[in-house]
This record gives sequence, C-alpha cells and structure tokens, in this order.
Amino acid sequence: MPMPVLYCRDALNPRRVDQHFVLEAREVRACGGTVGLIDHDALLRGEAQQAVAQVPAGLGSVWYRGWMLPGDRYAALAEALGGRGTELLVTPRQYRTAHELPGWYATFVDVSPASVWRPTKPGEVLTADDLAALAEPLPPGPGIVKDYVKSRKHEWEQACFIPDLADAVELTRVARRFVELQEEFLAGGIVLRAFETFSRLESAAAEVRVWWLDGEPRLLTPHPDSPFGRGLVPDLDHVGPAVRRLGCRFVTTDMALRSDGVWRVVEVGDGQVSDLHQSIGRGELAALLVGADVYGRLSGEEGQHRLR
Repeated sequence: MPMPVLYCRDALNPRRVDQHFVLEAREVRACGGTVGLIDHDALLRGEAQQAVAQVPAGLGSVWYRGWMLPGDRYAALAEALGGRGTELLVTPRQYRTAHELPGWYATFVDVSPASVWRPTKPGEVLTADDLAALAEPLPPGPGIVKDYVKSRKHEWEQACFIPDLADAVELTRVARRFVELQEEFLAGGIVLRAFETFSRLESAAAEVRVWWLDGEPRLLTPHPDSPFGRGLVPDLDHVGPAVRRLGCRFVTTDMALRSDGVWRVVEVGDGQVSDLHQSIGRGELAALLVGADVYGRLSGEEGQHRLR
C-alpha cells in the first residue's frame, strides 16, 4: 500500500500544500499516495495538537516532508500524531541523529572533515578562550563555524570561514557574527570544522546529494545550491557502511570531491527535511516516498545512468 506523506500547509491557504512542496505533493498523488497537511508554524509555537488538526485519524505509518524542525518539535509532532493513530516512519531519535551533527559525526568521522562542538543557546557568545580551547583538537589551518544543522556559507567571510583557527581574534569575530546572524534559529550549539579544499567546476564546489532509504542509495541529485544539473557520480563504497551503521530510515549525504580526488561527506541530513535541486523532477522522490519502486537501487553503471 502506498505510504501517506504529510506536508507543511500553505500559510495563506491552509487547505493547500505549501507552495515549495506543491509539485512534489502532486507527484505523490499521481503515484497513488495520500497527502496530509501539517501547520508548521503551530509546531514551532509548541502547539502540536493544533498543528495536526487537519491530519485524518488512523493514517498508519507516514512520512513527513516539509521545513526543518528542531528535535523537540519533531518529537512533539510524533506524539501528537500518535494520539490520532498515525506513526512517523522516522522516529524522533532517528530524526535527531541524522539531522544534527553530534548525532551523526562519530559514525562518519573517517569520511568527513574533523569537527568539534559545544552546546550553546541562541544568542550565547563563547569567550575567546572558550573558542580557542574548543578549536584545540582540530588540525592547524583554516576552518569553518556552523551550528548543529546549518552554516552561513553565503556570508562566507563574515560568519563562516576562519583563515586560521589559531588566530583567536579572527576565530572569535567570525563565531560571534555567526551567532548574531542566526539569532533565535541557532540549532544546538557551535560547531567548528576543519576546512578541506574541494574541487570546483567553474566557481562552484563539485557537490552532490545522495538519498538513502533503509541504508541503500536510491537517488542521486546535485546539491540544491549547485548551479549544475546532473553529471557527477560519487564513489559510495566508503560511505554506505557508515550510513547503515547510523541506523536511520531516510538519510541524505552531501558529498564533495576533495582536491586529491577523494569523495568526502560534508553534511548528513534527515531526508524528510532535505531539499531537492531545481533541475530534478519531483516524481523521482515521490515514487521513492510512496513505495513505487520504479527507479531502483543506485548501484553499478546501470543504476547510475538511470538516476542521472
């Protein structure tokens, strides 16, 4: 039986899917799936029961596809849905594990840039001494600052890139600016990561997103920020075992080609809140969600060509 999918509703028209996901929801229905609506704003306000008021009772097992949620809000969503006879296919523990860097980093430590972190609250500014101590275990050289979920790479010099992690003044300036710009949306705490040099195509990093379902790679897309369409095919032999050890149902790995020719995992995410590149037809992901297995496992040359 096709799996139902719960989408965020349109804030201006509560009876419709949010405009960002409307094409995908249309494809879900075309694949025979059922679409339900969730009030994302109500979830963020802590009003989980109101958020699920439009979800039909007794849907059974469902996917969530929508905007990112803090881990506690996702857990509240799961509890509210459970009271209506509906169970999220991704448990709150699995969601947090894949969504937040401290949850997935140890599993991917051998295939991802070195990272350290410290829990902080939105607006909390670490001292220069605290930041220097945090950076101490990282390799010497440049690094980046982010939170448990997101960076501000579009403000690269202001709030992301640190030319030298040993430069306490510059480290503090960038980290403080990052916290300031994140405002109340800072997720979990401060993360410092070693900077690695990645290959570039024209002016953009060679980066792709791999979608994994139950430990198997099922869809290959460009990273949403990439100006390029399909074409790059990463080596997944060293990544698949880590994904399976993570033990999460629906995972994305953002992978970039390092300048030495090695594919690296630069980010892991929960597939329910991962975005698609604009060049990708929504039918591919819709078929994956509802269980219409028409695209097959991404393995070998045949699978790679099919998913390009």
